Amino acid sequence: MSRYLLDKFLFTVDRDPELVERYREDPAGTVVWWEETQANRILNATAGEASTWLAFSDDERDALVRHDHVALFTMGAHPFLTLTLFIAMFERDHPEPLAYQKAYGAALAHLGLPYPDIST
Repeated sequence: MSRYLLDKFLFTVDRDPELVERYREDPAGTVVWWEETQANRILNATAGEASTWLAFSDDERDALVRHDHVALFTMGAHPFLTLTLFIAMFERDHPEPLAYQKAYGAALAHLGLPYPDIST
């Protein structure tokens, strides 16, 4: 597993409104496309520079496709990255103020200390 790659996915998708919508509407296609074309690009590097070894595990890929922020958190994805991206994708589906944020937190309520390691 790569917490770095999970966080990189969440970070880069959240920064592009078109990718946010693509990920909302076609999570499987977006995850496959991103892994094939973006995962090994080096952030803030000169065009053409890339690594060759980064890939999601089957569990990571599955959690991303299912938009499963609880599974992502237990794998070590940073909760602020999942929260900001998932707010962009799902807050509109909850008409009450902060309803999505409360549902996000409630889904994590069963987890106790110590939380999974989210360091990078």
